[in-house]
Amino acid sequence: MSILENEKESLQPILKWAGGKRQLLAAILPRVPPSFDLYAEPFLGGGAVLFRLRPERAIVSDANAELINLYTVIRDDVDALIDALRGHRNDAGYYYAVRNIDRNPPAYAEMTPVERASRTLYLNKHCYNGLYRVNSRGHFNTPFGRYRNPAVARADELHALSAYLRNADIDIRLGDYAAVCRTVPSGAFVYLDPPYHPVSGTAKFTGYTAGGFGPAEQERLKLACDDLTRRGIRFLLSNSRDEFILDLYREYHIDVVKARRPVNSAAGGRGEVDEVLVRNY
Repeated sequence: MSILENEKESLQPILKWAGGKRQLLAAILPRVPPSFDLYAEPFLGGGAVLFRLRPERAIVSDANAELINLYTVIRDDVDALIDALRGHRNDAGYYYAVRNIDRNPPAYAEMTPVERASRTLYLNKHCYNGLYRVNSRGHFNTPFGRYRNPAVARADELHALSAYLRNADIDIRLGDYAAVCRTVPSGAFVYLDPPYHPVSGTAKFTGYTAGGFGPAEQERLKLACDDLTRRGIRFLLSNSRDEFILDLYREYHIDVVKARRPVNSAAGGRGEVDEVLVRNY
């Protein structure tokens, strides 16, 4: 039974996220085991799968510190966040001033968690295509989106999300995905949604953290999946349909599914594409 069973329609992802799974839920949900003791999601991102499943016990994590700070503030101080969001403006000059705060380490260090969370949500809804991207120094560098009237977040949606994160047993962590995989107990179900392996030279949505997520990381993730399998823990993983990925997970069950990509720098790249769902059960 979900914590928010009677609020099914009100619990929605609040971020526009490259690789977000709202478009793939119809393929993911039928493949989720019917029961499990604990849900784990080590690449939380926009949280579409977590917020649809609404498990009563979960461990969720991400390597993106601003993302984890946002969810923590939503859980612990949602009213202060809503107040802070009211002060933002849909203006290019203002946007770049907010975006560039992380170029000034002393000023950035003085920001409260609520101010940082407000900044993250504002930038997400006002930047070009909602793309969270940082450079090698970890500075957010997506340009202004020039939307006419972007909606940052509805108060009722933030309150519903806050209620779920407070009332359920949700352990929110900042850190490496492998740390979560190593600590999940028997009886858990793990959903893994890493930055996808690029299928072309321009399809590189790996800039969520300064270090990126290249082929070596994909191979390290495969080792974490192998360890889950050895311990009898079920996992489901999503990724691009690419020969590298198909070969990497060749001993597992691989389903090719259709997905839409609403976040892409080129309009022609936002259509339906093949992706894969990999599982060990």
